[in-house]
Amino acid sequence: MLKKYRKIFAAIIIFLAAFNLAACENDTGEAEQPPKNEVYKQVKSSNKIIWGVKNDTRLFSIMDIKENRLVGFDIDMARAITKKILGKNGQAELFQVSSKTKIPVLKNGNIDATISSVTITPARKKIVTFSKPYFYAGQSLLVKKGSKVKNIKDLDNSKAVVAAVKGTTAVENIHKFAPKAHVLEYDDYGQAFTALKAGQAIAMSTDNGMLAGIAAENSGYEVVGGTFTHEPYGIAVNKGQTKLANQIDKALTELKKDGTYNRLMKKWFSGIPGFSIKEAEGK
Repeated sequence: MLKKYRKIFAAIIIFLAAFNLAACENDTGEAEQPPKNEVYKQVKSSNKIIWGVKNDTRLFSIMDIKENRLVGFDIDMARAITKKILGKNGQAELFQVSSKTKIPVLKNGNIDATISSVTITPARKKIVTFSKPYFYAGQSLLVKKGSKVKNIKDLDNSKAVVAAVKGTTAVENIHKFAPKAHVLEYDDYGQAFTALKAGQAIAMSTDNGMLAGIAAENSGYEVVGGTFTHEPYGIAVNKGQTKLANQIDKALTELKKDGTYNRLMKKWFSGIPGFSIKEAEGK
């Protein structure tokens, strides 16, 4: 009899496990998406937008150690967009994310949107919904002032050595646009820039905005050659949250129309050698 009850108990456990799994996943095995436009309703109800932002990207979003607060173009844009959507009393709550966590945190529902230098790609469009571009990024070059390297074509020779971060599209693009160049791959941007300073490379390559941040801190370096790829940044919301995405688009349009967008661009990016604000604005 005891053996019989054990079998029944085991069957119940298996059934409950299967039921819980079905509740957490859809037919494709992916986590269920929140109901369409639910996030916008929550935002309106709470009068608050929770933004995923980075804390390590100079000029865009970085922790100011002296003031102990996040500052940058993305931070100012998040607050400005919040006011446009929710009014002057609307609150922008900042939730710190990294390059690796920005999409998973959004998918998990911990944040409402992320403005964290997210490049709009076909692969990402399958799992999130993007706003229109708010920063027209593209790959560029950072060199020492006075360098003979003026554009990507100058690197297409066997003697050219370029520093880039491994696992990024920068490496692939250098091979594509300057196939004769030798690429040194490093774990992070700090190591890549150190190689440039040490003369181990004659140029460093990644997004123009990232390079502008390095140039802003190091007076002996400049961004050159404009952009040779088109990789704009967008604001991402969870897949299907089109109403919030549309409201963000509307806010971006209004910020450009009233001059706020250009003012913030100039606040963070003006005066950086070789960096084009007009190009970053998509003009």
